[in-house]
Amino acid sequence: MAMQSQDNSTLQKDGRFHYGWLIVGMATVLQVTNSFISQAFAILIVILQDEFEWTLTAIILAYFFRSLVSSLLAPAAGWIADRYGTRRALLVASTLYVGGMFLLSTISTVWELYLYYSLVLGISQALFQVNIPTTVAAWFRRRLGLAVGLQQSGGSMGGSVMAPALALLLASTEWQTAFVMIAVVGGIIVFSLVMLFHGDPADVNKKPYGTREDDPPAPIKDPAVAKIRSAVFLKHARNTRAFWNLIAIHHLGCIGHSIVIVGVVFFATEIQGLSLQAAAWIISIYSLASVSSRFGTPILADRWGAKGIMILAYAIQGISVAMLFWAHDPWQFYMFAIIFGFGMGGEMSAFIVINRQYFGMGPVRTVFGFQSLGSGLGMALGGLLGGVVYDYFGSYDIAWVISIAASLGGAACILLLEPTSRLLIPNWEESLPAEARTPSTAPATAQAT
Repeated sequence: MAMQSQDNSTLQKDGRFHYGWLIVGMATVLQVTNSFISQAFAILIVILQDEFEWTLTAIILAYFFRSLVSSLLAPAAGWIADRYGTRRALLVASTLYVGGMFLLSTISTVWELYLYYSLVLGISQALFQVNIPTTVAAWFRRRLGLAVGLQQSGGSMGGSVMAPALALLLASTEWQTAFVMIAVVGGIIVFSLVMLFHGDPADVNKKPYGTREDDPPAPIKDPAVAKIRSAVFLKHARNTRAFWNLIAIHHLGCIGHSIVIVGVVFFATEIQGLSLQAAAWIISIYSLASVSSRFGTPILADRWGAKGIMILAYAIQGISVAMLFWAHDPWQFYMFAIIFGFGMGGEMSAFIVINRQYFGMGPVRTVFGFQSLGSGLGMALGGLLGGVVYDYFGSYDIAWVISIAASLGGAACILLLEPTSRLLIPNWEESLPAEARTPSTAPATAQAT
């Protein structure tokens, strides 16, 4: 009850509505918009193969390269935002997003697909995927689980709406026109929101939601200080087992679901005979099913610790893939999509919370960037594996086995994580020079000056 009154008092200081909740709303829309092309790639595979008769592996290589680019640049994306500000990073991301979508409408060779989709949109995705969720975390000292749950669940609804919408759009117009329309509408949305999307409460003289009088004040907002704090924090974080284990866990989980995300529509249409419109609903259903677990997982993880709920999600994601060995009719694919989506949503949405439980309010954008490196490499490898397996064996059976093994392997790695009941590096600021510490951790003589 005392915590609730403190939260309410903080809410009233900024008016009846804290800006942090607006950040959650904007982050949700930004996630839906920028992740659209990734979520809809399974449909793009069918369109490009029909148009250009490229091999499945050749097309999926574009997804592989894009995931590779975004993952390798993810640590740098977090560092750029920590060093130069989130808004500047996202303005660059927005420019690349709009430009990449326009260029995608002009492709006629496979190398253009790799250049525009893989490189241009890959850089954009790196900047978006690291700095959107970490900005939400920066705005919430408390109620982080609720904020992340709202953002993750709302963002996941993009696939449930966009996949059938894209299939309908492609049925009614040329694919080139469709991507021009996406670029125009998406560009208006992202540029409008980024101008209001402040990376840190101190940027607009506010405090994170749930701040109490006895909480330490925010560090001084200065690029040189931010650079020092980020470097020292990263050095301490890398000495923990969780830093490396979380990278591996994210990697394995993304291998598990990317094999399915990239391959399931092609498998359903070209092998099992579903229409493209019917198969597009698989994406819609698993995206919609993931909403509940994306919302609930961060809340439960925030309350009870992230390890147990993450293990459950990884297990559900892995076991559900076995249903694809028997799926033939649309209803069987849709039943699979419900269960798979529930597991996938829980697998993806607990990382921000577990970072808070391990590392507190430290500058975690670069740390999360390294975890995104692991996840991006997993998305690249998993997405490619399905296509290579099919082109070589003429079947997806081995790909489904790999997906199951990766997800269950991630669950096993979670068991090796440290307990989430205590901070792993509570005294990291003692390694900072006095002028770079928060006032509560600086020596008394330094505070006096």
